[in-house]
Formats: sequence, structure tokens, C-alpha cells
Amino acid sequence: MEPPPTPHTMSERDSDIAATVVRERSKLVNFIRRRVRDPFEAEDILQDVFHEFVQAYRLPAPIEQAGAWLFRAARNRIIDRFRKKKEVSLATLADDGDDPGDDYRLDLELPSDDAGPDALYARAVLLEALQEALDALPANQREVFIAHELEGRTFKAMAIESGVTVNTLLARKRYAVLHLRARLQVVYDELDI
Repeated sequence: MEPPPTPHTMSERDSDIAATVVRERSKLVNFIRRRVRDPFEAEDILQDVFHEFVQAYRLPAPIEQAGAWLFRAARNRIIDRFRKKKEVSLATLADDGDDPGDDYRLDLELPSDDAGPDALYARAVLLEALQEALDALPANQREVFIAHELEGRTFKAMAIESGVTVNTLLARKRYAVLHLRARLQVVYDELDI
């Protein structure tokens, strides 16, 4: 059994947590607000994600990629919150269209974590299939998809940073989504969700 953390170690962990929150907060807020119209609900989700992050970060097993972990947790919270209200596709939760990439969303419906062992199995299979499908994408399509969907970056910002036109980035995301939908539909059909 591992000894309890010393005050010095706990202080370092708290500093790491604070630095990650400061570094990722604005991107995470944008990511959530693009998918949740109600600002109070978006803030609740943000606080839930940070609370979950603090709890997970203090566990003995380290979080290797804190930014990716936060966006994954936020996406899961958004899906869970809207599933509890009613079955709603993420496409209906998209913002009012100020980001042209909203037309090319994957809208992956994951079974809830608390819906029993069959749902947990289906969720694990779908997430594994998604990772395999992402790995199979050409690098430029994968990078655009991850930047927009997981990191919450806008096409305009990506275009400025990369020097690639917004229309080219949109086309790459569209091809990525079409590929991912086709690959995941096979899994959905097999699982009979």
C-alpha cells in the first residue's frame, strides 16, 4: 500500500491541478458552450468536470494527458445530462450556427455509464471502434476532427494557425465524419443499439 501523500507532494499536485485548470479553462468553456445553450447548465457541467478532474488527479494512477481527459469528461457529461432529460441528438444541441463546422458533426450516441452491464459493454466497444476509426483516418483529417470536436477549436483559428483555408479544413472534417459514421454504423448494427 502506498503511503499517504506528504504535504509537499499534495502541494505539488494542487499546483499541477491549478495550472491545468488555468491552461484549459477557456477552451473547455468554449467547447461546452458550443453544445449547451443554457449558460447556467454549461457552468454546472464545467464545475462537474473540474470536480471530477480534481478527484481523479488525486488518485494514485496519474492522468497522462490532462487536456484530452478534460474534453472527454466534458463530452460525457454533456451526453449524460441531455440523455437524462430526454433522448436528444447532439446535433440539436449545437449552437446557432456561428461555426460552419456544426454541419459536419459525428453525433456519437454513447450508452449511459449507469445503464447496466450491457450498456457499459456497448459503450466500451463503441469507444474502441471510434479510436480505431480515428487511427485509420489520414493525419490531416484526424487532426482537424480532433481539434474541432475534442479541443473545441474554431475553423477560423485553425486556418490562421495552419495557413490552410477554412473551406479546406471543413472538407477534411466532412470526410473524417463520413468515414467515422460509416465505420461506427457497422458497430451500432452489430450491437443492435
